[in-house]
Amino acid sequence: MKKQITQYELDLNNPPPLTKRQQSEINALKSMPDDAIDYSDIPPLSDDFWKKAVRNPVYKPTKTSTTVRVDSDVLLWLKSKGKGYQSRLNLILREAMLREIGKSTG
Repeated sequence: MKKQITQYELDLNNPPPLTKRQQSEINALKSMPDDAIDYSDIPPLSDDFWKKAVRNPVYKPTKTSTTVRVDSDVLLWLKSKGKGYQSRLNLILREAMLREIGKSTG
């Protein structure tokens, strides 16, 4: 038996209207008090959890093309390490950014 694949495109700027059933479900949830929400299937996240948390390995930030002026000796040093000097520069800047963020929030 051959499976048929159905594709559906959704225009996020113009979503289809909600059905009556969907709207009534939303209204029921909106009117529910916070203490009536059942969190039993969601364990609380402790500080220990966040200490061991890792960034999603699939996460890829968007790239922005820019022009930056770098000292010639710094650029030569980056290029001397082989292919990928722009990625190395980005990694160095990201590490500096994360160190600074860590200092300001910790």
